[in-house]
Amino acid sequence: MKKKPFAFRISESGYKTLKQKSKRGKVTMTEFLERAITDKDVVVVDGVQELISELKAIGRNLNQLTMLANMGKVDTVYLADTKAQLSNIYEKLSALCEVVK
Repeated sequence: MKKKPFAFRISESGYKTLKQKSKRGKVTMTEFLERAITDKDVVVVDGVQELISELKAIGRNLNQLTMLANMGKVDTVYLADTKAQLSNIYEKLSALCEVVK
């Protein structure tokens, strides 16, 4: 719990930069400043949200197939395309991890 208020003056350009960086990092300006003064990194990786959306879509499809299989409505499923999509996502994530290092 934060109990100690603190205020300081900053230039307009500095404020805009702080606001942009905290927004890009998806954190509040306070959290951004706290991380900066405690030497914690604020890492922003572009492209992750797209990969998360793809993984969620694949997960939903697999859940639906599982439900249909449990109901006896589906006997055989061809998952080669799904495997290829997962491999593609894995490659993209690996590339992003290399960039972040």
